Amino acid sequence: MNGPARITALTVALAGMVLSMGGCNRLQARDQLNKGVESYKSARYEEAIGHFQKATELDPSLPMAKSYLATALAQNVVPGLTTPDNLKNAQQAISIFQEVLNKEPNDVNSLKQIAAIYFSIKQFDKAKEYQKKVLAVDPKDPEAAYTVGVIDWTLAHENTLKALATVNMNDDGEGNAKAPKKVLQQIKDQNEPLVTEGLQYLNQALANRSNYDDAMSYLNLTYRRKADVDFQDPNAVKADVAAAKDWSSKAMGTRKENEAKKDKGPGGITMDSSGNFK
Repeated sequence: MNGPARITALTVALAGMVLSMGGCNRLQARDQLNKGVESYKSARYEEAIGHFQKATELDPSLPMAKSYLATALAQNVVPGLTTPDNLKNAQQAISIFQEVLNKEPNDVNSLKQIAAIYFSIKQFDKAKEYQKKVLAVDPKDPEAAYTVGVIDWTLAHENTLKALATVNMNDDGEGNAKAPKKVLQQIKDQNEPLVTEGLQYLNQALANRSNYDDAMSYLNLTYRRKADVDFQDPNAVKADVAAAKDWSSKAMGTRKENEAKKDKGPGGITMDSSGNFK
């Protein structure tokens, strides 16, 4: 065999080896992915992370491998904790979800997961930003709309408590009429945009899931914040408090109905309060 022929034969042989190794890696990657899923289901999250990391190393193109890895990493994020280590864990998971979004910008799961992580570490503006990105892809997603409303209420509630604390007062939930006008004006200035947006998104959530009792509960809470904003109009305050009580009653009644449906047992697909099918 002459020189060029030997080189050609060697090239073909090496190409075959590469393809064989590639196929082997893909099989091993899928095995690691399956093992990771089993570990995750058993709440062995560190073990799952190891399997998912190995899967992405063996086959970076494997569908869902990075999503699963980021989801497992997110389990290390402690809700409400803003220590450097916890923020580092959060950013690690977010970064991998971002890699998924770089290839699939409309991947709703990644958008939701990032939003949830930001919510966990109290970065509410970013959490809202990503929930709104979910709604840009799927305007009828009730969970995303609900979460925007929850964030708006959370921020408005914190503003109210801080303002009232400056005059040694607690929130009465019915407009805080006894608070100084200066304090109420401060609350109005801070909370009016939050209350307006919160009501909009909570109603949007209900429009897309009529039995959403959690959304009804937050409509109750948000109308109580609206009562603060409307402090200059006693009739509006009265209407806001009445609306809050009405939504509270609706939430309790709907929750009982939802629980009763669950207790009936088999009867088709049901949805829990988080919007998950089971």
